[in-house]
Formats: sequence, C-alpha cells, structure tokens
Amino acid sequence: MKTTISVIKADTGSVGGHNRPSEAMLAMAREQVSKAVKQGLLTDSRVSATGDDIALLMVHTKGVDHSDIHKFAWDTFVATTKIAQSQGLYGAGQDLLKDAFSGNVRGMGPGSCEMEIEERAAEPFILFAADKCGPGVFNYPLFSAFADPYHNAGLLLAPEMHNGFTYTIMDVNHTEADKVITLKVPQDYYDIATLLRDPNRYVVEKIVENETGLIAAVASTSRLHNIAGKYVGKDDPVAIVRSQKQFPSTGEILSPWALAHYVLGDNRGSHHVAVMPVKQNSIISFFDGPTIVTAAGYCVHEGKLTEAVDLFDQPFWDVIRQKAAQKTIDMRSQGFFNPAMGPQDEMEYTGVVKNLERLDKKFVKRAGETAK
Repeated sequence: MKTTISVIKADTGSVGGHNRPSEAMLAMAREQVSKAVKQGLLTDSRVSATGDDIALLMVHTKGVDHSDIHKFAWDTFVATTKIAQSQGLYGAGQDLLKDAFSGNVRGMGPGSCEMEIEERAAEPFILFAADKCGPGVFNYPLFSAFADPYHNAGLLLAPEMHNGFTYTIMDVNHTEADKVITLKVPQDYYDIATLLRDPNRYVVEKIVENETGLIAAVASTSRLHNIAGKYVGKDDPVAIVRSQKQFPSTGEILSPWALAHYVLGDNRGSHHVAVMPVKQNSIISFFDGPTIVTAAGYCVHEGKLTEAVDLFDQPFWDVIRQKAAQKTIDMRSQGFFNPAMGPQDEMEYTGVVKNLERLDKKFVKRAGETAK
C-alpha cells in the first residue's frame, strides 16, 4: 500500500501583529483534521504552528494533488480565517488569495508539498516549516545535505548514496506554467550550484535518489507576489525530507542549518536576515522576524504517525540561535542600504517602485552635457 504525506500551510490570522495564530484557530484546525481522520479521508494528521502560520500534516492514500485533500485543507483554512475575523486578528485570511477553491491549493496562496511513498520498515522523515521567507530558504540546506560531503558524510561512507541524487529545480519567476529543470549530482554539481545560488528565482522542488529512484525530499515553491501581483506577505514554505538508510541521516540533514544562512524575508519580506532554527511553536518577534525554521521528526507506519520530536530543541541549537541573532543584528545595523534590504527586482511588488517612479519624473537632464 502506498502512503501519501501532504503538508499544506497558510497564514490566516495572527495575534498582536505577525506573531502567532490564536488558540481558537489552532483548536478549529485540530477539530477539522480529527473529523477527517474519523471520516476516513485521512489516516492520520497533525496540526502545528510556526510563527503566524498553521501547518496541516496529513497522511492518506489518495496520492499527490488529490482535490479532496486540497479542498479539505482549503476549507480548514477558511474556517480558521472566520475564527480570526471573529476575534479581530491581524491578517485574517492573508494567504487565501483566491475567492473560491479550484481543485488544488497550488497557486491559491497556501504553501504545499507532498510525496507518495512505499513505506520502508522504518520510515523516518522531517517536516520543516519556515516563516518570514521565500521557498529558496531550502536551497542551501537541501544542496548541502544531499550533495555536499562536508555535511553528508554518507556520500563517502554509505554505498547506498554513492550514486548521488537528482534535483528538480523550478524557475519561480516563470508564472505562465511550471518551468523546471532536472539535474543530477555528482554529474551536474556545478550547474545545480549555478542555479541555487539565486534562491529568489530558482528553488528546489524535489530530490530523488539515483540508485533506486525513491523520492527523498519535496519542498513548496509558491511565491505569493507572483500570484497576487503585489506584496501580500512572504511565502512561508514547507518541506518534507526522508532520512536514514539510502537517504542522509537526520543529523546530516540538520547539519547545514547550523550556518544560520542569510535569506530574504523578515519585515515586509524585504530584508536579508539570518535563518534561526527554533523550537516548535516559536513566535515571530524582532523586526517582524527573524526568519525562522522548525524541524519536527516523525516516523510513519501503516499510515499512522508517531508523536513528533522537536529536532531543534537541544542545547546545541541554543548556540546557533545566538549566532543567528548576532548575524541578523549585524545585517540590520546597515538599515535600508543594500544588501541589508532586498535587490530591486524583489522590491517591484512593494511601495518602493511607486516612490521611484515619482522621483524619476523629477530628474532633469543638464543642458550641454553628454553622458560619459
């Protein structure tokens, strides 16, 4: 029997600004998934919060992109939006960018990723959920965990991984249709690096193991400003990563996050800050940030989930949180001067563009001078 793991995540309202969903919203989401399990739509599910987003982790047998699963998630987020509206919360329904469900949440606002697998005897995986950033937040960690022996010692020590992995990478600036490229490591290592160096345009969608063809990781790729045509909040992505045996160990997958790498996100989605690996249910705070990521470890067996283990709730990560805070403070001390604020192509969906258009009309050409 094949098992499908789906994660769909959205910001539908928050207490005190961009901080966290209310307890009533989370209770509504848990009530909805409990009903879905009892009715047989799902075999199991979990609800979690990262910053101001609610994530629905759903296990079922319907395969990826199934309209019943996506409609259930959409309806659940509509229900939490109504709770947010009744409580007067900020940003109620913020990530629901369409008026009506149309078969799939992709392109409608929520972040989503899914994989259909044949369960191994032991099937550990990690749910990563990030807030105040774009989907490119996973570029560096997924490249390092699956392609770089500095982090993945299994590439040298485990015969199962010696043939490497295949990456599917999406050009998220191409909005007419999905535009993807498939590249392999080690053969295409430099080409993958060439693309993933730009996390605001090229993002990892999927990773497959070359030896067996088994799916190893999936990540959401939605960019909200490409859907809405204006800034409406960051994309707040999710990823599912399988671990152990023919895949990197859980520790190897977590290793790259110790860098606290810089990404574009934070306040108004327009500033570069360091990614902070945080404990489950952490809120957003400093400068509507910083960009945060949670990691919940599970095993799934015959469609049922174990309890979660909070993989960033360990003393080592306290040191990395301090590092991320200091790197963020260092960058924020530069204020609005680049590269602290995002590049011009990322600002085109904000009020900066209108200001520049207004100022451009006030520029004058000096008479008698030619361009040098």
